[in-house]
Amino acid sequence: MTEFEAFLKEHAITEVESTLADMTGNARGKFYPTFKFLAEKTGRIPETVLVQSVTGDWADNHYDIVDASDRDMVLKPDPNTLRMVPWADEPTAQVINDCYTTDGNLHPLASRTILRHILSLYEAEGLKPVIAPEVEFYLIQPNTDPDYELKPAAGRSGKRETSRRSYSIDAVNEFNTIIDTLYSYCEAQGLDVDTLIHESGAAQMEINFIHGDPLDLADQVFVFKRTLREAALKHGVYATFMAKPMKDEPGSSMHIHQSLVDAKTGKNVFDDNGKPSELFYHYLGVADVHTQRDLFLRAKRQLVSPFFTRNGRAY
Repeated sequence: MTEFEAFLKEHAITEVESTLADMTGNARGKFYPTFKFLAEKTGRIPETVLVQSVTGDWADNHYDIVDASDRDMVLKPDPNTLRMVPWADEPTAQVINDCYTTDGNLHPLASRTILRHILSLYEAEGLKPVIAPEVEFYLIQPNTDPDYELKPAAGRSGKRETSRRSYSIDAVNEFNTIIDTLYSYCEAQGLDVDTLIHESGAAQMEINFIHGDPLDLADQVFVFKRTLREAALKHGVYATFMAKPMKDEPGSSMHIHQSLVDAKTGKNVFDDNGKPSELFYHYLGVADVHTQRDLFLRAKRQLVSPFFTRNGRAY
């Protein structure tokens, strides 16, 4: 715990948020006084938090997935994820844990375990994935009653957006106080955020992350979601990452730029002298561009009736 102790002492930390991501990407965990966190070295939490829904409920068959005794997992904090909590009233740190079973193995249901397994499969092939997430979200008016429909937040002019304003600079500036706070919080936590744009929905934004390691960026997106909500709350606004928070507005998603490089040479294996490589088409699940086109046309013919014919072929 030497690394933790040095960080906590340097920043005069009085409390530690020991966290993990559940299957919905929300933070679960415990709060520790600093001395208790350092003394215990590891934590414990019921494994059922990994199978809770966004409402906190469980599936009817959740005991087919986890033990009916509601046994504990062992939490081991990752020093690479140690960050400040810039919105806290007292000097507070946060850390993300790896989840282990009591027999010392990584817990198979934990999101970090699943991602580590996927990355190990790439590593076995001599490949290293590089990703860059694009996270979409809405800023909305405070709504404490779930029976009422959500509404876009009003900006500094006091007006709500009513039209599509993709890439509008003025539309983003309506919320510049929130954005300034957001970037300040991100910098304090070492989050590699890049550009921010206005999306097509009313008060809908998208923020991009710089390309990097998948596990590190998964952690960063997990932290970013908390960070945005806190930055918005500071200015009396809610933030949501729901897929379709308002029926008359476009949905939100998270796009992920994906590349594969040779682990030894660093070469982009999707590139073949300026053209897509054979491996690139296999990555997409097709043999080549012609097969890709034919599969698309075949699927379209199976799903819909022909809407025109050419040379005897239906399209």
